[in-house]
Amino acid sequence: MSESHSEKDLQREVTELQGKSATAARLFDIRRIIGGLFVVYGVIVTLAGLTASDADIDKAAGVNINLWTGLGMLALGVFFLAWLWLRPSAPPPPGVEAGGEPKE
Repeated sequence: MSESHSEKDLQREVTELQGKSATAARLFDIRRIIGGLFVVYGVIVTLAGLTASDADIDKAAGVNINLWTGLGMLALGVFFLAWLWLRPSAPPPPGVEAGGEPKE
């Protein structure tokens, strides 16, 4: 009876660890990190572009480079975050390790 009980406990612990692993994989998805950084930096650079003086714009041959770069960074960040939202990473099926090879 003790052996059966310990197998159930072990299976429960394995299931809990698999759930935590899948949560960590989704949390640290590279698309989330890249998208978040581009959005944050895009907001900062866009604000710098919106508050640019005429002298700053004249230095860049009449182009508000901070504004356009910031908007581009925002667009790229939103793209990565939308990609993450539309195509979330699926956890590996049970019985398959992270390397993609089946467990023995």
